[in-house]
Amino acid sequence: MFDVLLSIAISFTITFLAIPAVINVAEMKKLFDMPDERKVHHSPITPLGGLGVFAGFVFGCLLTLHFNQYPDLQYFMAASLVIFFLGLKDDILIISPVKKFIGQVLAAFIIIYYGGIQIRSMNGFLGIYQLPEMFSLLLTYFAVIVVINSFNLIDGIDGLAGSLGLLSTVIFGIYFLNVNPNMLPYAVVAFSLAGSLLAFLIFNFQPAKIFMGDTGSLLVGTINAILVIKFINVANSEDVSFRIASSPAVGFTILMVPLLDTLRVFGIRMFNRRSPFSPDRNHIHHLLLDKGFSHKAITFFLVTVNAAMITLVFLARNLNCTVLIFSVIAIFFSLIGLIYYMRPAPRLFVAKRGAEKSAHLTKASKLVTLAKDTMLEQNN
Repeated sequence: MFDVLLSIAISFTITFLAIPAVINVAEMKKLFDMPDERKVHHSPITPLGGLGVFAGFVFGCLLTLHFNQYPDLQYFMAASLVIFFLGLKDDILIISPVKKFIGQVLAAFIIIYYGGIQIRSMNGFLGIYQLPEMFSLLLTYFAVIVVINSFNLIDGIDGLAGSLGLLSTVIFGIYFLNVNPNMLPYAVVAFSLAGSLLAFLIFNFQPAKIFMGDTGSLLVGTINAILVIKFINVANSEDVSFRIASSPAVGFTILMVPLLDTLRVFGIRMFNRRSPFSPDRNHIHHLLLDKGFSHKAITFFLVTVNAAMITLVFLARNLNCTVLIFSVIAIFFSLIGLIYYMRPAPRLFVAKRGAEKSAHLTKASKLVTLAKDTMLEQNN
């Protein structure tokens, strides 16, 4: 328990002290994320908050973990380092989706091959239990890369990715802390990231002074990928004090919002014959922004929905795993459908041209909203 408290204190303190320094250096070097038609911020803000998050997380782990007793943890740090440099280069120079994908595969390889993180059983989902080795490896690679990208893609408004990451790491940390003394290192990893995210959110809530960028969001996704797979494997084993039969359903629900929103957006892009990594405004936070909600309101709403679903699935953990997962999916997409249905209808505007009949609007031009009756009269 002391190691956990120490890791939280170290990671929070280092991140809290590092973020202002990062902001000052970014202002001096003009390292800003410039606003455009797709982004939701309206002023230049540095996306290098992941530097502070990474620093707090790494120091929190290095100063409290005993790597000689748990050698697999050093490989998680190595994978985090790969992701750190990948995200940092993308935040400063911007790299292609192909190069970013290759870097993520390399991190996944380290986690799986050296760290021993692998999905070996579906625990009854779709009636499947033990998995063949090849299928197990493919599924684990897919899961790791999807979770990494899910936090990267959900990071679209102030406070959202950090809050969802804080929620998931705290839940995983509490579970690992209480089920088995051998799981204490994973609790330290989870709470180290939670402490860093808590400090970062002080500077990231609207109006944000800094963004976590790819450096931070990819790191949050990487650590959550490790934690959720470990949780699924451990929670359904016989040597834990609190066994969860439907551990895949609970683990899936803990990451529900970033996972399902990412899979939904990927599906929309591929249906429209576009790259799944191409940018758009189809994320759930974009839909809520279009309805006029603020960043704080959207973050509070989505985190509350996620926490409520975790509670419900945990209470129903003895039910069939397949039923629970498909119930979560159905509820999430019902919510998306409701948001779509309640979107404001587009308004029709007519531009009044100047005397010179210029093709472009002038300052004297007015935008006039036509009511339905007016349009009908003009048509008749």
